[in-house]
Amino acid sequence: MIEKLFGTDGIRGTANIYPLTPELILNIGKAVAVYARSISNLQKPKIVIGKDTRLSGYMFETALTSGIVSQGCDVLLVGPMPTPAIAHLTKSLNCSAGIVLSASHNPAKDNGIKIFDSHGCKISEIEEQKIESLALNPVFDSKLFVGKKLGKAFRIDDAKGRYIEFVKSSIQNASLSGLKIVVDCANGAAYNIAGSVFSELGAEVKVINKKPNGMNINKNCGALFPQELQVKVKETKADLGIALDGDADRIVVCDDYGKILDGDDLAFIFSNYLNKIQTLAQNTAVVTEMSNFGLDLSLKKHGIKVVRVPVGDKFVMRAMQENKYSFGCEQSGHIIFSDYSTTGDGIISGLQLAHILVSEKKKVSELLNDFERIPQVLLNVKVAQRIPLTQLKKTSQLIQEFSEALKNQGRVLVRYSGTEYLARILVEGKNKKQIQEFANQIAKTLKSEVSV
Repeated sequence: MIEKLFGTDGIRGTANIYPLTPELILNIGKAVAVYARSISNLQKPKIVIGKDTRLSGYMFETALTSGIVSQGCDVLLVGPMPTPAIAHLTKSLNCSAGIVLSASHNPAKDNGIKIFDSHGCKISEIEEQKIESLALNPVFDSKLFVGKKLGKAFRIDDAKGRYIEFVKSSIQNASLSGLKIVVDCANGAAYNIAGSVFSELGAEVKVINKKPNGMNINKNCGALFPQELQVKVKETKADLGIALDGDADRIVVCDDYGKILDGDDLAFIFSNYLNKIQTLAQNTAVVTEMSNFGLDLSLKKHGIKVVRVPVGDKFVMRAMQENKYSFGCEQSGHIIFSDYSTTGDGIISGLQLAHILVSEKKKVSELLNDFERIPQVLLNVKVAQRIPLTQLKKTSQLIQEFSEALKNQGRVLVRYSGTEYLARILVEGKNKKQIQEFANQIAKTLKSEVSV
């Protein structure tokens, strides 16, 4: 039995295998209800539950609902909805918490749980630990909630419309007339939403992978497999291709030539545009440690600063909140516009990009003329244990030495994987031969200090 449930983005695993069993999900529902009651003055706090299109979502939705209502909280059920939609609805429906049943980009056999607080932000590590502790060591008193003190479940029929109007307002319902867009919904949570958003604003839209059957979410489609999107963009001579993942909180884009763009490309485009219209707070973009160092160098030419945080969109959002920044992005495609959303939103990101194309009267490819990536070497080294790097004297010395050699022109990043016994070595710089040698030397030295 594992001791820790929460990872970098909620709880995730294979559905119907511990920890994602109905029995534990029931207790997680109870624990979230206890959390909701602790922060609410309402007699019956409300918790909204949404899900993606996985078959296991029905099982978990029922288990969660049973646990929550047994602890005197009401449940608002909205069915398949994007993760960012639940973040929005948690606030707009005045809920004490929001829960998303999704494993994001994982295959259909997996599922997961993401939890939002009353502000629509992902709960903190401290709150995760409290919920986790209570779920794993249940001490719930059922006698407190009998008769009319039990909670009740309600179906919210207008949730889809609420969210569609919300995301359209992020560009003030501006017309997208004249644009031809292909949208890949990954047979996921946005299957009956994304196409409507763009077509209602006047774009000519071709939607693909919009027929979920419970087991085809992310299967050879969407943000992880954008090859079909590329083909459709070329076939239809579209201006833009948008690929979402299973819960539509991230985006991958295909430009007018059929070239795939990742989060770094989009960070460059959005940062420059927001800076131009003077809405990029403190002239700063927040990215993670995985973004290419070429992004720092390219944005610096435009007077834009880059702040780096650990991998995970919750860390991006935290840095934005603490420092009042307005834009953040992960290389994987989680993009946050804090003026509109409290988490990554693939549809809002797609709308923002489409709006830029119309406003600037440019093609996507033209918006990247000044972005120059620098060479990157990434090596994985197997380790027997995750000894702190500061205790590896020779390795630490090399990292410091090579970092100094690449100062302001590249970087060295060595970190342990959170899920595997691997050390990940990333070296970036303009000289390909040099960074390859640096990476190889670090790998060799690390192996000698941490035997497998």
